[in-house]
Amino acid sequence: MDFSVMLVSLAPFIMVLGIVWVAVNAGTQKRKATLNTIEEAIRAGQTIDPDTVRALGMPRKDRNGDLKAGLILIAVAAAFMVLGWTVGMVEGEEEAMYIMPALASFPGFIGLVLVGFGLLGKKKQDSE
Repeated sequence: MDFSVMLVSLAPFIMVLGIVWVAVNAGTQKRKATLNTIEEAIRAGQTIDPDTVRALGMPRKDRNGDLKAGLILIAVAAAFMVLGWTVGMVEGEEEAMYIMPALASFPGFIGLVLVGFGLLGKKKQDSE
């Protein structure tokens, strides 16, 4: 296989990796700059409260992120199950009614775990 043909066929995947790398790298650089600013302020003897840190751009820990991601994955699992049921009813494919719920189990179980983490984190945060 010619190298140029292989490069063209891999270009979309390489582009996705490049976009993810740029986004992650930009976030990391921003976080480093914020932490350097906080470090310099502490060296200068200033006190830093949480509101100042948030104003500088450091994100707060959001416990609802797990809950939202878990519910989205459960919705994806339900969509796979409905798709399997619909294909089975329309096309008469009995296999689709068994394959799609099996496929839906992966995002469904991961979603259940994330919902559990979100709810347990919320209870833990409320007790503090």
